[in-house]
Amino acid sequence: MTNTDIQNKLEQYPESVKPSLNALRQLIYSLVIELELGAIEESVKWGEPSFKVKTGSPIRMDWKAATPDNYYLFFNCQTKLVDTFRELYGDVLEFQGNRAIVLNVDLSQAEQATVNTAVKHCIQLALTYQKVKHLPLLGA
Repeated sequence: MTNTDIQNKLEQYPESVKPSLNALRQLIYSLVIELELGAIEESVKWGEPSFKVKTGSPIRMDWKAATPDNYYLFFNCQTKLVDTFRELYGDVLEFQGNRAIVLNVDLSQAEQATVNTAVKHCIQLALTYQKVKHLPLLGA
């Protein structure tokens, strides 16, 4: 499952964000296995780690030096994903336009637990997008 390009990219991130990005990667893999979605294609797209399964829409993640306290989950802006996430979790998550969930590196444990639950559901919806895109709120 290990992709050398992804490993190299993850190693380039600052120590302060590596655990968060590795946890997101692990969450994506766990959900793919739990939901029995088959093979996952892992690559670096636009300089960012990218994950794709046949049943879903690609997910990318990154950290930007310009916003060192945040890291991001990016989704295809041509989908209903982020609009749906905003409808479901607008009180819990922060968004960037119709393409990203903005996550904070320094959350309390209680805040992190709430965010993790929402992020897990958002990733699940992205991984199954091709199956649920016709449903209101993606079947959530």
